[in-house]
Amino acid sequence: MSEMLQLMADSPTFFIGFVFVLSLLVGSFLNVVIYRLPVMMERAWQSECDQYLAQKNSTQLAEPTSNDQVFNLVKPDSTCPKCQHKIRAWENIPVISWLFLKGKCSQCKNPISIRYPMVELATGLLSALAAWHFGFGLAGFAAVLATWLLIAMTFIDLDTMLLPDQLTLSLLWIGLLISIESPFVSTQDAIIGAALGYLCLWSIYWAFKLITGKEGMGYGDFKLLAALGAWVGWQHLAVVILLSSFVGAIIGISLLSLQGKDKSQPIPFGPYLAIAGWLTLLYGDWFVDLYWQWLLL
Repeated sequence: MSEMLQLMADSPTFFIGFVFVLSLLVGSFLNVVIYRLPVMMERAWQSECDQYLAQKNSTQLAEPTSNDQVFNLVKPDSTCPKCQHKIRAWENIPVISWLFLKGKCSQCKNPISIRYPMVELATGLLSALAAWHFGFGLAGFAAVLATWLLIAMTFIDLDTMLLPDQLTLSLLWIGLLISIESPFVSTQDAIIGAALGYLCLWSIYWAFKLITGKEGMGYGDFKLLAALGAWVGWQHLAVVILLSSFVGAIIGISLLSLQGKDKSQPIPFGPYLAIAGWLTLLYGDWFVDLYWQWLLL
């Protein structure tokens, strides 16, 4: 293990290549997380509701639903949703298996969504870019881990309009803990960034609700911005907010126009926060310098 770490420290090329391959494998697991974690959350909520109703009524009218089948991030094994063919190891090689199978199940030829290899490839490429940007060390490894978490949150929010606490709070606490060594910002800046990040969107949420009577965003967005604040510090929170709003406005309006959907339809804000936060982590200082250069023209 020590020899492997020394090789990564001595050879940036080997380090980036190692991160790329490892992240491809992680991307395959993230596909599982993206699909299963929301289902696990919904089942847990259903179970809690059933138990509450059973206790409140003190009758047999509402009993907790039982589900003997294990369903988590490990079990059951991945299968084809149409023919239930169990995915074998050689069919689960990131990107390569999808290309080899021509995007179809090996048994029933049911199409396999291109999103699976795209998530794997995006995880590998973005993680490699983070590793190249920060190099071997705590900052590099931490940025790769943050990339994995942000990718999972992005696609879960796109699919379900949910930002699981298991991911947002993990990102928050990891950011606060690594700030002890200050790879990105000091502990003081991280704590203030987390607090201001949460309070900023929390204030906007309540102001919007008091004015319109509607909810403009979810609490998961508050937690995600708090987590990002712990990584980039309070000084770069404005960059995250401006970038996410800009990207969100462009993509959101474009999607609504192309798909012909109602403008009042909710749009997940988490993906834009995640994209803006990741860009700020890597290029926050560059964005700030660019802004001041533009302002002083």
